[in-house]
Amino acid sequence: MAKGSSVQALYELCKKTFSPSSSAAAPPSTAAIGKIASLMDTISPIEVGLKADNLEDNRGHGFFSSSISNNSNRTARWTQPITYLDIYECNSFTICIFCLPTSSVIPLHDHPGMTVLSKILYGSMHVKSYDWIEPACLTQNARLAKLHMDTVLTAPCPTTVLYPRSGGNLHCFTAVTSCAVLDVLAPPYSEEVGRCCTYYHDYPYSTFTSDIRYVANENEDEYAWLKAAEAPDNLYMHSGRYTGPAVQEELCFPGSCTIV
Repeated sequence: MAKGSSVQALYELCKKTFSPSSSAAAPPSTAAIGKIASLMDTISPIEVGLKADNLEDNRGHGFFSSSISNNSNRTARWTQPITYLDIYECNSFTICIFCLPTSSVIPLHDHPGMTVLSKILYGSMHVKSYDWIEPACLTQNARLAKLHMDTVLTAPCPTTVLYPRSGGNLHCFTAVTSCAVLDVLAPPYSEEVGRCCTYYHDYPYSTFTSDIRYVANENEDEYAWLKAAEAPDNLYMHSGRYTGPAVQEELCFPGSCTIV
């Protein structure tokens, strides 16, 4: 692999920024996160091994409701999967790519205690994201959240960043066209330490009545009630083979890293 590749540079910057020595009391600064985002802005599909034949629109559907087909084998034949490409992972951060066929969906989910940087490598994607209202506002097993983003992003566009409590920590992706997203998750999901992915359904603010009005009538469209949902069993995703430049570790923090 080329020593000066963008992937290697991204790994080295993430390693410096998200090392285990970074304590909860002193999380990475906005400036440090900004450096990673700026580097990701420069990375092209070719640099991570996505060649021209990867960019063709296979018009898969990715996410099916049970009303379309109750036969999982039939669904699997019809559905083009969302492909997950693992570039690098350790206890402190993960670098990966999600390739989504047209109209596929990664449902609304959270990133507990995580910072996530997302760079659209090619194509167009609708992004809808929320942040929790603090202190928590609860009613009928739902929690109030404020809309952060509800828009279509088309490459090339700046890298987006979400933080544990801001920036759209809960989000949903819908592929408007065939597209791919380069992600850095820090720290990654881990059931062992309680960083589990939870899926949600979002409901308009007016859905649940309450004796307490949390927002003014004219601002209702900016808020939604989110209810935890079971992990969707019709989310069709599989692991693919990453063909871009591999990461080479020189001084890995002990016990934390895996070479990909």
